Amino acid sequence: MAMRSPLPVRDGVGATRLHVPRTGPWATIADYMVERFFHLDADVLRERFDRGEIVSITGAALARDTPLGAEEFVWYYREPPVETPLPVVEEILHIDDDLIVLDKPHFLPTTPGGRYLQNSALVRLRNRLDNPDIAPIHRLDRPTAGLLLFSARPVTRGAYQLLFENRQVEKVYEAVSDLPEAWDPDAPALAGRAFPLIYRNHIEKLRGTVRVTVDDEREPNTETLIELLGFDEHVLHTLLRPHSGKMHQLRVHLAALGAGIRNDSFYPDLLDEMPDDYDRPLQLLARELRFIDPLSGKPREFRTRRTLQDAPGGETP
Repeated sequence: MAMRSPLPVRDGVGATRLHVPRTGPWATIADYMVERFFHLDADVLRERFDRGEIVSITGAALARDTPLGAEEFVWYYREPPVETPLPVVEEILHIDDDLIVLDKPHFLPTTPGGRYLQNSALVRLRNRLDNPDIAPIHRLDRPTAGLLLFSARPVTRGAYQLLFENRQVEKVYEAVSDLPEAWDPDAPALAGRAFPLIYRNHIEKLRGTVRVTVDDEREPNTETLIELLGFDEHVLHTLLRPHSGKMHQLRVHLAALGAGIRNDSFYPDLLDEMPDDYDRPLQLLARELRFIDPLSGKPREFRTRRTLQDAPGGETP
């Protein structure tokens, strides 16, 4: 069971939990945090203890001289960064007592992180609906647009999360890639494989890396069915049905087949980080979600209203 925060959600953002070692070369919890967050001003951090902003699991404020070992976890609110609002707008497609379906735009992160707090789908939803209990059931990469499911209340959240854990949700994506070299319009194929095709490999996300790694020597842990939607003289339009849900899976699979998704700065090559170019979003869209509702037993189906701007003809089939 998840550990419940002693601090309430504030401005749509939950408190941060920090694990503190029981033993070590630090006399106090404050000393550990000063070293742990070396990039922050030590005096400012200690003043946060003096103001009662660092608390234990009971919600009791910790002092700057609270000894190491007194608490295993502490909670605090992150100092909010100065954020420039993202010029993108999300749309709620469905809402009931238990489930919220959001149509996420490109560039909006699913959850707070890094320089994005208020500019995240989760915080925007919590503030918009005045519901601090909203939580994501699954996630999309920040560059990816399309369908996102959120739980509206904790009591039924686990039932929907299990659908994804047990691969009982049919997920459909679409992507646009530059037309591969040597493309034969009379015999459409990727890397010599005719459509529809299934691609598998083993991918893993290692700590401290921004991309996943591919290990062709290990048993595949990812699988995607790739179908042809269309093409023109410039681009290829594909439908993607992932059987697994590993990080960056669809981006890696298309890149491995010589059809890297348009405007992808990670695959096949990692490009230098640049400011967001809102005229060139990643051409990947979470298009459809289907599942049997675990509460009602009835089939549920949702479809995005968004389209990929580079799709042939400018429209989604």
